[in-house]
Amino acid sequence: MKSLQELIEPNGVCFGCGQKNLEGLQLKSFTDPDGVHVVAHVSPSPKFCGWPGLVYGGFLAMVIDCHSNYTAMWAHYLAEGRDIGSLPKIRCVTGSLGVKYIKPTPLGELLKLKARIEGDVGRKTRVVCEVYAGEVLTALGDSVFVRADPALLAEAVGR
Repeated sequence: MKSLQELIEPNGVCFGCGQKNLEGLQLKSFTDPDGVHVVAHVSPSPKFCGWPGLVYGGFLAMVIDCHSNYTAMWAHYLAEGRDIGSLPKIRCVTGSLGVKYIKPTPLGELLKLKARIEGDVGRKTRVVCEVYAGEVLTALGDSVFVRADPALLAEAVGR
């Protein structure tokens, strides 16, 4: 089964979720069978250490951002009754990224990210993303993603 990243942006270069970034994490997000959540798993390497034995908070913010963005794009495709990744492409950018660090996140454990849409899917879409180390909720993302025109994004970077 292909991830949302592979379906929506197979040539992505983002450090966190770009499938073509060989130096990056290549995070992969999948729809949960419940039809409400999008789930990803990641195991941070020791280079993402913040405090000895703990995951760096910036790493958690990055994976919450990437995973939540794909959750927002997935929701837009569903809201329009379209196949995931179909043309014209749907793109969202981060409008605001909120992260609450609830408990220390240990290195060496597989982390589970579980995201859902909160409210309506619109030009601005709110996504809540939980991060678990085992059964322990360690961080909570509450962010807003803005629907963006891919042509305007390309123009903004001169492509």
